[in-house]
Amino acid sequence: KSKGKPNGKKPAPEEKKLYLEPEYTKSRITDFEFKELVMLPREIDLNEWLASNTTTFFHHINLQYSTISEFCTGESCQTMAVCNTQYYWYDERGKKIKCTAPQYVDFVMSSVQKLVTDEDVFPTKYGKEFPNSFESLVKKICKYLFHVLAHIYSSHFKETLALELHGHLNTLYTHFILFIREFNLVDPKETTIMDDLTEVLCSSSGSSSSGSGNGSSNSAGAQNHVKER
Repeated sequence: KSKGKPNGKKPAPEEKKLYLEPEYTKSRITDFEFKELVMLPREIDLNEWLASNTTTFFHHINLQYSTISEFCTGESCQTMAVCNTQYYWYDERGKKIKCTAPQYVDFVMSSVQKLVTDEDVFPTKYGKEFPNSFESLVKKICKYLFHVLAHIYSSHFKETLALELHGHLNTLYTHFILFIREFNLVDPKETTIMDDLTEVLCSSSGSSSSGSGNGSSNSAGAQNHVKER
């Protein structure tokens, strides 16, 4: 598709992404090799590993969002937006709900909290089996958690910088992305919107560039118009 407008004028240039500045992308709270950390240990059951990590990511991402939540309001974030993509929440009946970013995040955190504390979904007692739908539920959770992380970068990186928490955010993002890649938990098309950041942060973390090699070149054109999810 042509990026030019019908009148021949070039589209307005994309706003510079502060979180891609080298002085900030270098910031981490640890230089640990996360590629090794996300791999399934030999003696651990896959579902146990997914459950443990998913629950931990939920708590850390919830905590990271809480640091900027006072800046994420219905006035400042009238839609759940990441770059030029707008997300909608779908209720239990599949009804599409347009909501503000804080409402969307509240829906995410409330629904995930309900799942990870449900013994029938995330069993903690010895001998209790995981449900057949467990992997699909984990994939759903990880997709929503990605949306929250991406929104923090897209709309609240300045506040994160002011709080000097960008090192924590970068570390959390890198760990999370490598985890969902390791177990194919989120469709690469879903994460394409942050491929530029992923490539910068994960290339130095023992990650292969699979899943992001072509995405970053294709995403620029796709982000010239608002998309809906």
